[in-house]
Amino acid sequence: MLLNNKVAVVYGGSGAVGSAVARAFAREGAVVHLAARRAEGLQAVAENIRAAGGRAHIATVDAMDRAAVAAHLNEVAAASGPIGIVFAAIDWGDAQGNDLVDLDYERFVQPVQNGLKSWFNIGTEAARLMGETGGGAIIGFTANAARQAYNQMGGFGVAGAAVEHFLRHLAVEAGPKGVRCCWVRSPGSPDTPGIREVWTLHAKERGMTFDELHAEFAKDTPLRHIASLSQVADAAVLLASDLASSMTATLANTTGGGQLD
Repeated sequence: MLLNNKVAVVYGGSGAVGSAVARAFAREGAVVHLAARRAEGLQAVAENIRAAGGRAHIATVDAMDRAAVAAHLNEVAAASGPIGIVFAAIDWGDAQGNDLVDLDYERFVQPVQNGLKSWFNIGTEAARLMGETGGGAIIGFTANAARQAYNQMGGFGVAGAAVEHFLRHLAVEAGPKGVRCCWVRSPGSPDTPGIREVWTLHAKERGMTFDELHAEFAKDTPLRHIASLSQVADAAVLLASDLASSMTATLANTTGGGQLD
């Protein structure tokens, strides 16, 4: 097991990405602490992990509240031991589907503010604690739009780029204390509920099946495939594991070659 007995905290643990990563961490032997603003959904994820033989705990935490994040991380460490992994994929409240000229500034900047504030709180508090207890891995999650410009993305792409660069800075500062900071860049997995819903609508409008639309979107990638949630989660496992011990301030590119680095 790649993460055997490591203590992992997953913020946004009730969401599609967070729950997939939590299950993958648990499958690889980690003790997983799931956190989100609301308890709904967390218990179901924890029960699913336990049913598969994994270890999971839940807590309600607002990642926008730095004191709450610090208190939670200290509680986890007191209960389970030194934290070795922190992953976050909380909802930034982005507004997609409109041109920039049709957005007001407050709506545009909301995901930027939410993404940076939540990651500042999670990243700094995790790095501080890990630096005092022998190091660890802080893992983020972004999307293609963090690097590539698309139509009608609102502030989402700007937020992703800002979060990626924040993690680079944090990696440089925290590295001497054994703390690594990496992230997974995802193409937007077709089995994520929100993306599946949008794709299904697009497929219907174009008179295609879901699988035909997937093939259409994937045809320009070298692998002719868009990564599933489980594949994205496996990349997070790799970054969190000791196999990636020489990796920091960088990403795992799961775009199937859709973006070249």
